[in-house]
Amino acid sequence: MDSRSDDPSRLHDAFRALRDELATEIVGQSGLIERLLIALLADGHLLVEGAPGLAKTSAIRALAARLEADFARVQFTPDLLPADLTGTEVWRPQDGRFEFQPGPIFHPVLLADEINRAPAKVQSALLEAMGERQVTVGRHTYPLPRLFLVMATQNPIEQEGTFPLPEAQLDRFLMYVRIGYPEAAAETEILRLARARARDALQPAAVAPSRMPLADVFAARAAVLDLHVAPQLERYLVEVVLASRDAARYDADLGRRIAWGASPRGSIALERCARARAWLAGRDYVTPDDIRQVAPDVLRHRVLPSYEATAEGWDGERLVAALLDKVPLP
Repeated sequence: MDSRSDDPSRLHDAFRALRDELATEIVGQSGLIERLLIALLADGHLLVEGAPGLAKTSAIRALAARLEADFARVQFTPDLLPADLTGTEVWRPQDGRFEFQPGPIFHPVLLADEINRAPAKVQSALLEAMGERQVTVGRHTYPLPRLFLVMATQNPIEQEGTFPLPEAQLDRFLMYVRIGYPEAAAETEILRLARARARDALQPAAVAPSRMPLADVFAARAAVLDLHVAPQLERYLVEVVLASRDAARYDADLGRRIAWGASPRGSIALERCARARAWLAGRDYVTPDDIRQVAPDVLRHRVLPSYEATAEGWDGERLVAALLDKVPLP
């Protein structure tokens, strides 16, 4: 490991530069960029929902290009098989044995495009790897890379022929991020950037961007875990999650609208994401705002509305917003 990897100021500068570089390439999606970096620092995975053309693929590709890590993209389709993702054993007649050929899931940075277009078996193969960090094929188990970041996308439109992820599988994602269309100024900048890229494509190949060593990523993850979280703030974080399981303590109507609350995995994810956000901001401590800012993305897929609430137009995001209003700040 580079002896400078533990220098806090150098690590902050490196991630700040990474964020700025991504922002120049992915215009109008600053929230997605921040969530990607939080997932990288918190060692988790992202599920991103947004209409086509909102730079979901470009964002993860741009991040991978700036890390010393290989990237793979898998387009999920109804005819995809688990082996297309994990790899398979191939018979080698010259050797008289089977040889395992790894699939794209063994890349450190993986884009699972339109995950809800593939059947449950394929989704399960990916989500098991995300949870266990290993793949079993036949009688052999193969570890995944130490850096293993999955960004899965799904399209909120064209739901015919899709296979929605069950709630238990959604819980494997650190965050469920929803992104919208850019504002007018950002879209104007996108047009300028598209023209510049079209011109660049006609020129000789440009110099590749500098790549962050993985040692820096792991050192930053360790720094995130060392951030100070005040005891009263930790209690607040836990209380937000507990309120999702027993919201009637705060509001009877809210209680009947929540069918299931977040699991302890939600508490862990909320703390890790709040820590990562604070570290990206250059602080060595977590604030209530860090928790409140990441809570919707961490909890919207973990707080499930009742049938009655769904009929009334409530979803996980609205329920989380109501919980944050009810639970008093420390």
